[in-house]
Amino acid sequence: MGFQSGLSGLSVASRNLDVIGNNVANASVVGFKGATAQFSDVFSASSNGGGGMQIGIGAKVQSVAQSFDQGNITPTRNPLDLAISGRGFFRLSDNGSTLYSRNGQFRLDNEGYIVNASGLNLTGYGVDTNGNIVNAAPSPLKFNTSDIPPRPTSAFATSVNLDSRELEPSVAVFDQTDTRSFNFTTSGTTYDSLGNPHVMTMYFVRTATPGLYDVYGTNDGGPTTDVDLGAGPGAAIQLTFDTTGQLTTAMPLNASVTLANGAINPLNYTLDFTGSSNYGSVESVTAMSQNGYTSGRLSGFDVSSVGVIVGRYTNGQSRDLGQVVLADFVNTQGLQSKGDNLWQDTVDSGLPLVSTPGSGTIGNLQSGAVEDSNVELTSELVSMITAQRVYQANAQTIKTQDAILQTIVNLR
Repeated sequence: MGFQSGLSGLSVASRNLDVIGNNVANASVVGFKGATAQFSDVFSASSNGGGGMQIGIGAKVQSVAQSFDQGNITPTRNPLDLAISGRGFFRLSDNGSTLYSRNGQFRLDNEGYIVNASGLNLTGYGVDTNGNIVNAAPSPLKFNTSDIPPRPTSAFATSVNLDSRELEPSVAVFDQTDTRSFNFTTSGTTYDSLGNPHVMTMYFVRTATPGLYDVYGTNDGGPTTDVDLGAGPGAAIQLTFDTTGQLTTAMPLNASVTLANGAINPLNYTLDFTGSSNYGSVESVTAMSQNGYTSGRLSGFDVSSVGVIVGRYTNGQSRDLGQVVLADFVNTQGLQSKGDNLWQDTVDSGLPLVSTPGSGTIGNLQSGAVEDSNVELTSELVSMITAQRVYQANAQTIKTQDAILQTIVNLR
């Protein structure tokens, strides 16, 4: 039996070295999970059951268990490099077959799909025509790289302070080219249906009545007759302030601008002066906003901690392009390794629990980073020395048994 025990010891020590060597070889592989060889002893069966004199006949490899402990996270410069902080696996599609990985090194292929180095598609939730994420069955994520269309301005808002200490203009008749005919002016950009920008300029004229101002408007420096602020083309609207400097004119107003450039004519939008004041301080613009924009081209993207991919466009807008989903398993040890940092679910692993990052037991995502191998190289090297000594010791048992047999053979 000594030979049998020694041979089994050599076998398990060799297998242990194989596992350790594989860990060391993959110590720098992104998303790799180290493994440990687990052993058990072997007993021969006896006809009368067990007993105190029963001696084992060696050892065997019971299993090779992978450690799914978290690896260190290292920043990169690629926004499509994704690291999972916590539990979960990336869900990858291989021509309809689903595989799982912790390696988050992704890129875009020539069709706009997010793929790994092997060309497998990262899956997640897509978006509808309005850019809303659709929580349907996960599918390969694909970027829509087409330009976003322009949006004409439908709402323009501004808040100003008009100095109550100012007197009426020295020139009684308003003239947009004569600064003596108005007290204050400000302007902002609006957009038509073609995405062309237009400069909307407003002129504030104090009247003889305290707290009452006439407001005229022009578009791109054209005549006031091209602009209707709500009182008719070219006519002034009036803003009224009470004795505390608060605006009392009902808002918003309906403005209309005449265009002649092929866009939808006229350009209609609401005009809101809410928040304006008539205090005894220098005229100023305290707020200004509008909701239109020109067309935009995709210039970059970011991935949030919950997996939402947000595209950035050249017109300053942003839109959701999709959402990465992750999968978790009740028994990760039941996953079957397929190589290339990939695993496949089995009956032992249980069905995949698919969810968005940060929900349930699923970890968060970190964009522009990767998860390093969780192999502790120093520990592996020490284990390698131990395994080498075990191998040598088992070889010594065979050598000793051989010497004993040689002595018996040489008996006369």
